[in-house]
Amino acid sequence: MIRIRNLEKSVRSGTGQLFLLRNVNLAVEKGDFLTLMGPSGAGKSTLLAVMGMLDADWTGEYELDGNQVHRMPPRDRQALARRHVGFVFQKYHLLDDLTVAENLEVPLGYRGFPRKEIQARVADTLDRFHIVGRKDLYPAQLSGGQQQLVGVARAIIHEPSLLLADEPTGNLHSEQAAEIMSLFRRLNGEGTTIVQVTHSADNASYGRRTLHMADGWLRD
Repeated sequence: MIRIRNLEKSVRSGTGQLFLLRNVNLAVEKGDFLTLMGPSGAGKSTLLAVMGMLDADWTGEYELDGNQVHRMPPRDRQALARRHVGFVFQKYHLLDDLTVAENLEVPLGYRGFPRKEIQARVADTLDRFHIVGRKDLYPAQLSGGQQQLVGVARAIIHEPSLLLADEPTGNLHSEQAAEIMSLFRRLNGEGTTIVQVTHSADNASYGRRTLHMADGWLRD
């Protein structure tokens, strides 16, 4: 599903360049569940942002499901991401002026789902995540853990073929974290390809393989 070759990203630092990613080469097959681990600043979240097409300022080659992302204009990249990618952000990124239910509707609306299907999927997801009672609340009325649950629900509501998760359980207590990781394992068993960034060895144990990053380099 993913082929990355000679990927590099740098930013200006003083009079030189600071590399955030260095010569990254990576293959992720359909149905894989890959964990990226490493210290803060290793480049894990930066690499995830490239995979999710949230960052276009890099060099190298990136193919997603046969599409040459590095050759695509921004509009086509966005359309590809909307079709294939679900993203669980470390900082939630919920829309403050929308309720929980309305936040769940957003990715479905972007993808052109009919209104009846949007309503059905939202209802099913609210029930699946046990958040029916919070459907009319706004993000500011939720705890950090509750916001993260909504963020995970929003990422998978359109059944993406690729799920990218950046510290998906960082704000959840252990029981909630285990529930989310069990859900990820179940989705993976159903065919969803998953790449997660985590510091948690417990989270990594749910995946199929683990790679480590340090100073922008990807290591086995």
